[in-house]
Amino acid sequence: MLLTREFTFEAAHHLTKLPGGPEPVHGHTWRLHVTLEGPVQKDGMVYDFVKLGKVVRTRVLKKLDHADLNRVVPNPSAERVALWAWKQLKALPGLAEIRVWECEGCSVTYRGEPEKERV
Repeated sequence: MLLTREFTFEAAHHLTKLPGGPEPVHGHTWRLHVTLEGPVQKDGMVYDFVKLGKVVRTRVLKKLDHADLNRVVPNPSAERVALWAWKQLKALPGLAEIRVWECEGCSVTYRGEPEKERV
């Protein structure tokens, strides 16, 4: 079973490594989906939504919400934000997917490294 919780945060960023040079600082309402995969436990849940919310707020949102993402994630594209969030949350049991929307209609999905690359 897949369990997903959605979060939003406000943050500014600018990409510094574009072919035409750095872009101006601008902000977005970002969306973050955190998906866990696992069986339904004896309590009837894969994982408690409330507990997941606390973990994500502590490890991710407190650092990104109303922040300049360039101070947290180098060259913070949606892809790099997804990778950064994965690293912050990788201890969650059954972490299956991180999805980040930079704006409406534009998202990236990260599902971890392929098994052969994991140590």
